[in-house]
Amino acid sequence: MSEQRRNFFTDQGGPDDEVFMRRCLQLAISASGYTAPNPMVGAVLVYKEKIIGEGFHRFYGGPHAEVNCINSVGPENREFIALSTLYVSLEPCCHYGKTPPCTDLIIREKIPKVVIGCRDPFPEVDGKGIEKLKAHGVDGKCCVLEKLSKQVNRRFFTFHQQQRPFIVLKWAQSADRKIAATGNQRTMISNGFSNRLVHKWRSEEQGILIGTETALLDNPALTTRFWPGKNPVRIVVDRDLRLPQTLKIFDGQSPLLVLNTKKDKAESAVTYIQIDAAFELSSILSALYSAGIISILVEGGGSLLQSFIDIGIWDEMRVITNQELEINNGHVSPQISGATLIRTENYGSDQIDYYTRNLSLTVFAATPDR
Repeated sequence: MSEQRRNFFTDQGGPDDEVFMRRCLQLAISASGYTAPNPMVGAVLVYKEKIIGEGFHRFYGGPHAEVNCINSVGPENREFIALSTLYVSLEPCCHYGKTPPCTDLIIREKIPKVVIGCRDPFPEVDGKGIEKLKAHGVDGKCCVLEKLSKQVNRRFFTFHQQQRPFIVLKWAQSADRKIAATGNQRTMISNGFSNRLVHKWRSEEQGILIGTETALLDNPALTTRFWPGKNPVRIVVDRDLRLPQTLKIFDGQSPLLVLNTKKDKAESAVTYIQIDAAFELSSILSALYSAGIISILVEGGGSLLQSFIDIGIWDEMRVITNQELEINNGHVSPQISGATLIRTENYGSDQIDYYTRNLSLTVFAATPDR
C-alpha cells in the first residue's frame, strides 16, 4: 500500500465536501434530545454532485444515519449507489451494538468513497471504522468540518473523553441578582417565553439535576410540558433520603435517579444510587457516568450550582435575568467564574446570557440552523 493511499483518510476535503457535510450536520441535529446516549449523526449520498439519498439517526436503538440514508434512495437511483460518495458526520461504526455495523453496509453496497466529519471517540469505534473501510478498498476523507462536527456532538465527546456527563448550568435571577425570595414561597422570575425556552433546553439533555431543597421548596415536575420534546431523566441529590414520594418527581412520568448515601436499589421508575459518605461532586458525576447519563441540565438550587462553578467542572452556562424584577431580600445567585460570555439574547423583560468554559468545543456562532 502506498504512503498516499495509507494517509488518504487524513485529507481535509474541498469546498463541495464542506457543502455536503453541512447538510449532514443539519440532518444530525434534527434528532436533538432523542439519540442519547448515542451521538447525533447525519448522512447524505451524492452522485455527480446531486444528493440522491439522505438520513439521520432518529432515536436511540433505531437505524443509524447510514442505513436511513441508503434506504431513502429511490428506485430510479439505486443503480448509482455503487458509484456515489457517502458523506457522514461521524465515523461509521464497525461493531455490533443495538444495530449491525454500518461499515458492513457500506462495503456490501460497494460505495467507493466515504467522507467523514470526525472520528468517533467511542473506544469500540475510534479509528477502527476508518481502518475497516480502508482495508476493503474504500477511499475517503477525514476530517471535513471537524471542529463543527465535534461541536454538534460535544455531549458525546465529553462523555467518552472525560468520563462524565456534559454539564449545562442554568438559573434565573432578578435584576438585583437574587434567585429566590427568603421564605418558603416559590418566586417566579423568568417570563413565559423564557419558560418555554427552558423546556426546550430540557428536551435537549438526557438528564436534569436538582438538589434536595429545590425539590422540597419548589416541587418541580422537571418535564418538557411546554415543549414538544422528550422528558429528561430526573435526577435529585437526596443525601439522607428526606424527600417524600408525594413530590411530582416521583410521579413516574419519566425515570428518576435518587443520589444518596443509604441505599442502592431500583424500584419501579425510581432508581436509588448510593454514593460514598463523602458525597463529593466528583463521585456524583462518576455515578452518573456509570449510569450512562451523557448530559445533564443543572437547574438548582444555588448551592448545587455554585459547587459546579467552584470546582470548575461544567461546560455551558445559561443565565436568565429579569431586568424588571427586584427581590431585595432573597437568596443571592451563584457567583460566576471561569466563564466566557458567548452571546446574549433578549426576550421582553428577560436577558439570557450564554457562557462556555471550554472554547475548543463550543462554537455557537458556527452551529448549523435547526
